[in-house]
Amino acid sequence: MSHTLGVRQAQKQKTRQALLDAALQLLEEQSLSSLGLREVTRAVGVAPTAFYRHFRDTADLGVTLVEETLGSLHTTLTAMLASEKGDSEQRIAGTVELIAAYVHAHPAHVRFIARERHGGVRAVRDAIGAQLALFAKEVAAQFAHEPPTSRWPEDDLLMLAGMYVDHMVMTASAFLDAGPGTAEEARVADVARRQLRLVGLGREHWTDEQRP
Repeated sequence: MSHTLGVRQAQKQKTRQALLDAALQLLEEQSLSSLGLREVTRAVGVAPTAFYRHFRDTADLGVTLVEETLGSLHTTLTAMLASEKGDSEQRIAGTVELIAAYVHAHPAHVRFIARERHGGVRAVRDAIGAQLALFAKEVAAQFAHEPPTSRWPEDDLLMLAGMYVDHMVMTASAFLDAGPGTAEEARVADVARRQLRLVGLGREHWTDEQRP
């Protein structure tokens, strides 16, 4: 009995992942708001009713894609931030290289986030916003242990962390548009590093007196 249940569970998980992968492929050419569940199930080769065993609707599927994409990315970036202190050249270069590598490995995921961040499905917009806010909190918590921000108030830490997160999303989108191995990609990387240096200079010289 337990073996049979294990096989069924494995098959269910396999179908669920196939639906996610098919949706992501279809979303290369359209927005989530125009995606029909019949398109997705047809691509997988299952009946439309099978979709509802895994997701309530396409918005629910979209939220799962958000969690799958941003959950793994912000965990990786947070670990890298923790390994390098301050706004060193190593951290800056490592951050930009990691973003580029993620875009190379997961272009469809990045395109989905870039399109749906301001797209027509509110549940997905909210999920993206929540994941980015969570990432900002994690980055802010890391900055709270580093000079020169260790004595900053929480709202300033969150403001700074939000700038880094917004920069990450912007840079990922720019890498996606540039394409791997191109001169434009090298230019995007150079600009991204310079922007992080500029933010780092602001971090060094920000004081309470500059608060309204």
